[in-house]
Amino acid sequence: MEKRERLGSRLGFILLSAGCAIGCGNVWKFPWMCGQYGGGGFVLIYILCLLLLGLPVMTMEFAVGRAAQASPLNMYQKLEKKGQKWHLHGYASLIGNVALMAFYTVVTGWIIYYFVRFLTGGTDVPGFINMATTTSINVVYMGIAVVVAFIVLCFGLQSGLERVTKYMMVALLVLMLILTVHSFTMSGAGEGLKFYLVPDFSKIDGKVIVGAMNQAFFTLSIGQGSMAIFGSYIDKDRSLMGESVNVIALDTFVAIVAGLIMFPACFTYDVEVTSGPGLLFDTMATVFNNMAGGRWWGTLFFLFMVFAAMSTVLAVCENILAMVREMTGWSRRKACLICGIGIFCIALTTALGWTGVIKFEPFAEGSNFMDFWDFVVSTNVLPLGSFTFAMFCCNKFGWGWDNFVAEANAGKGLKVQSWMKPIFRFVVPVVVMALYIYGMVTFNW
Repeated sequence: MEKRERLGSRLGFILLSAGCAIGCGNVWKFPWMCGQYGGGGFVLIYILCLLLLGLPVMTMEFAVGRAAQASPLNMYQKLEKKGQKWHLHGYASLIGNVALMAFYTVVTGWIIYYFVRFLTGGTDVPGFINMATTTSINVVYMGIAVVVAFIVLCFGLQSGLERVTKYMMVALLVLMLILTVHSFTMSGAGEGLKFYLVPDFSKIDGKVIVGAMNQAFFTLSIGQGSMAIFGSYIDKDRSLMGESVNVIALDTFVAIVAGLIMFPACFTYDVEVTSGPGLLFDTMATVFNNMAGGRWWGTLFFLFMVFAAMSTVLAVCENILAMVREMTGWSRRKACLICGIGIFCIALTTALGWTGVIKFEPFAEGSNFMDFWDFVVSTNVLPLGSFTFAMFCCNKFGWGWDNFVAEANAGKGLKVQSWMKPIFRFVVPVVVMALYIYGMVTFNW
């Protein structure tokens, strides 16, 4: 058995875990979800979901991974009692990671395309719908995202993934702060910030709460084993709740700052905040086409978006690689080649679904493969996986509370306290399952 790879530093672990969490979920999906669900009220519920649900689940997922020293596919076998079936969640984790890449790589391709267009001086950047319905753009740029990711992953954990993610994450944070300062100078900044930061409690209903929970799980990449795999790469010198706080703080900072960049722009240039998946592209293209030096601001903005998106693509593809290699015993490079081809083929469903080459409307009229894959991941795998981690870690018929706490509290840093047990054991699974059922009943089938 090949010796398990390690991360080179604590900073590498935090930035890599945050890199998996930070991505299109923060800067593409969070603003358009926020726009559609009424602004400040959604932000408030989202932050509550991060604290009440996200922090416990991330701590549990890190603990299971570190204790098992294995990918989600094999971690339960090492911790469950004989005859138990918890390990079936490992296969759901693999499906969830693949389903995420089936549409996430297409979105990453769109971002790379906008970056290239601004960098090369194109002032006639097409609107979101024109771009997303062009087959050549979807396929070529999705392919670029997949190829780049698996080339980086060929070089291993420390020399490839950890090194590249460190630089990308630091550059991302610096670029976001520059763009935020610029947004505050726009004429619509006051109105945009009021919509974004002041809750309108009349707009908060069950759908907003379910949307906020699903977004919290999506943006943190918890529930599908993504964090467990990074837990398996670290030593026991730091407690896991403290590390979870660091990752969630970085992730939330990026999501909130993304809104600070975008909503002042929306209200300055009369871009409809409820425009959905195209909000990022249409809003920012309008902004950059109407400001001095817009080409270079646009290049910077979509460069940081490439960093955000690729950090998640790299982290999730690393998860897929780890699981496939444990199943097959393949070398890292062989697994990169085969998994890269597989992800490209599956992502073609989304790329060609947008353009109408593949006609598939899984839900309401106008839905496509992206809606299907997002439904698999955000609406099912993430909340049900989070429920599974809570039941496994906090009950005697699973791993057990004492085993979980011993693992989570090993090392220096913030500890899981005994008074938190009811939250971890009862509040998390009950709230997650209640919101999951409500979400399924009210889903726009």
